[in-house]
Amino acid sequence: MFNPVFLSSSAASSANSSSAALVTFVPIILLCVLMWLVMRPSSKRRKEEEKMRKNAQIGDDITTIGGICGRIVGIKEDNDSLIIETGTDRIKLRIKRWAIGSVDTVHDAPAEPPKKKRRFFGKKEDAEDSAAKSKEEKLEQQVK
Repeated sequence: MFNPVFLSSSAASSANSSSAALVTFVPIILLCVLMWLVMRPSSKRRKEEEKMRKNAQIGDDITTIGGICGRIVGIKEDNDSLIIETGTDRIKLRIKRWAIGSVDTVHDAPAEPPKKKRRFFGKKEDAEDSAAKSKEEKLEQQVK
């Protein structure tokens, strides 16, 4: 009928198999989390640089990756290059758009609406704000 030795060995083998699976997957999960933590800031920075290069306009003061400072006087969209004027002699250089290291001109940005902050599980802050407002309105009505 019941063999206690067999039951204890089967329970031990199932515990061993689950712990072996745990030992196998935990390092893989940790490696994935570490890769995400390392790659996310660099991809975010790369996107910001692309946006900065794409938004460079005529008249902007720029600094190239090589350290040349100048002002954009022309943009050639066909070969994705810029013509910059540098120095007091107004020497013109043609550079590629990817060579822009920084745009030193500050533009007046249009007023952007504040970003909606998301909570941990994607819950929008607006729902919470509207709930708080409705509570305040109810309290005001009760006071009156």
